[in-house]
Amino acid sequence: MCGIVGQLDLDNSPVSPVVLQKMTDIISHRGPDGEGHWIEGNIGFGHRRLSIIDLSPAGHQPMISADHRYVLTYNGEIYNFRELRTELEAKGYWFRSKTDSEAVLYSLAEWGTDALLKFNGMFALGFWDRKEKRLLLARDRYGIKPLYYFQNDKKIVFGSEQKAILEQPAFDRKINKKALLEYFTFQNIFTDQTLLEGVKLLPAGHFATLEFGNGQKELKQTRFWDYHFRE
Repeated sequence: MCGIVGQLDLDNSPVSPVVLQKMTDIISHRGPDGEGHWIEGNIGFGHRRLSIIDLSPAGHQPMISADHRYVLTYNGEIYNFRELRTELEAKGYWFRSKTDSEAVLYSLAEWGTDALLKFNGMFALGFWDRKEKRLLLARDRYGIKPLYYFQNDKKIVFGSEQKAILEQPAFDRKINKKALLEYFTFQNIFTDQTLLEGVKLLPAGHFATLEFGNGQKELKQTRFWDYHFRE
């Protein structure tokens, strides 16, 4: 597994490298083979890497596209990445690594959210379009990889674990009593709520987008896949 974190400041205040470092460090157990950070003004991504497919530095994340337009922080494994890579190479994309991460990066660049239906595997990711100033968060069909997020009127923060969000000085730690009641009743939480007030779990088979360049200030959730039962 790997670990991902990210922050978008909606009031255009600059992302603190110190805070982003703390968010990444707190989930270092998810990726002992390396770390990376990328900050540009009010947006920042962090990553802890567990090297499996490509052990070279070419698989370093956050990963930036060759044209410097797109940035990806990603946790998971896409089993059909070689087929996707072949399809993308036919379209003119050039790959510098042997990772599935790079196939994810260019698939999202080429097909947008339609790429999520092409992925055969497990994933949680943050993806930023520097030109359109568009944020995308996404989670695999079955929710194998976790993705938590917090939003208020000033910032959006996300991470593979809730403890990364707790490193945000702006986060007010409070127990979510509704979620606690749900847990005591069912010994589980079946909604997108967590035991921390304000922290939500992106549902399985969903993506969330924010068109910051168009003035949007609220994440918009979309289900991209659901079960279809047949006899």
